[in-house]
Amino acid sequence: MNKKLLKGLKFITIVCVIILIIELIYFIYVGFYRKDKSILFDGYNSIALTDDGFVTVGSNNDNEKYYEKAKIIKYNERREKIFEKLYNKGLNGSFFGVAVDSDITVAVGGYEATNKEHKNNNRSALMVAYDKDGEILFENVFNELSYSKFMNVKVVDDGYIVCGQSIYSSNKVGNSSLGGAYLIKYDKSGNLVWKVNYGNNKSAIFNDIYIDDNYIYAVGLNNDRVGIIVRYDLDGNYIDSNDYKYTDRLGFSGVTKMDNYIYVASANRRTASDTDAMIIRYTTNLKYVDEVIYTGEELERFNKIITDKNDNLVAIGSMATTTEDKKNKINEYKYNGLIAKYDKELKKIAVVTYGNDYDDYFNDVVEYDGSYIVVGYSSYENDEYFSKYIKYSDALKVLEIE
Repeated sequence: MNKKLLKGLKFITIVCVIILIIELIYFIYVGFYRKDKSILFDGYNSIALTDDGFVTVGSNNDNEKYYEKAKIIKYNERREKIFEKLYNKGLNGSFFGVAVDSDITVAVGGYEATNKEHKNNNRSALMVAYDKDGEILFENVFNELSYSKFMNVKVVDDGYIVCGQSIYSSNKVGNSSLGGAYLIKYDKSGNLVWKVNYGNNKSAIFNDIYIDDNYIYAVGLNNDRVGIIVRYDLDGNYIDSNDYKYTDRLGFSGVTKMDNYIYVASANRRTASDTDAMIIRYTTNLKYVDEVIYTGEELERFNKIITDKNDNLVAIGSMATTTEDKKNKINEYKYNGLIAKYDKELKKIAVVTYGNDYDDYFNDVVEYDGSYIVVGYSSYENDEYFSKYIKYSDALKVLEIE
């Protein structure tokens, strides 16, 4: 054999062996040391009141397999835990919404049900009903297309209505009549009653719903940065809808009703890199009335909105400014929480920011015993995230933090 050819083959063999050794070292590192190098995450996404306390849902990755797991925690009025459960099936997952139905708690979200979903970054929508002791009564998995999740759930007399999405993954193209934003009704045993879909099957989502005696009002996102509000009757029949251009990439994320008006929490897009927190007022037949804007420095939005006992609107959200702190390895922004109160005519009563920690994210709010409870999560300089619970007074003064 030619000496030059033989020398070349030896060189190639040595290179291949070195590559195999490097890959082996990498796999050993991932298998044994990944947990120590991963970012710890524990957060609340939603809260609901019970007869004697409240329940929160979110996710946590502090488990032996180190996947993010959907979690639910029930507390009594003294903030003592009644139960805490991780949904340990499948792989990564999270609960995004929760509702209380007497002794039953229903949590909804999404998770990677199979290794194939995990590999392809797809998910299945998930609904789990728990009894008063935290034992699972029933559960449902929903998936029309590649990527599905439930965002919220409401209790009605004869069942549960959930909202969310089932869409094609980013690398797939299809023209199916299925997919998009979803509204689904289950009975009290978890059996499917009806389902309806709306909008673009690559991006549409319903983030929140409000239900009165006659209608279901669903809000979310259709196409890129186009907010949607859609009205259905209680049997899931489409009535009418309205679009809003332009919001941010989350679209309309919260909805409530007071008197004869519907109020929506979202963001108004000023430029490609600048948004303002926004509340929009519609009539009950979805005619635009007016809006109010809260302007900070760069990125602001309202995530959820409720009405309180004094007929005021309370909205929570986030605001972000560019950071030049080189220690911030999480993102290029510094995030603060945001809580605001407006009257029914959208006149500002108070707007308060919260920025005690490295980053603070406000995800949900409820009124409780003359005060407001806000839940979310915060990050710290060691790149760890922990769930956040803040109690505010009626005047939006901080009463308690945990």
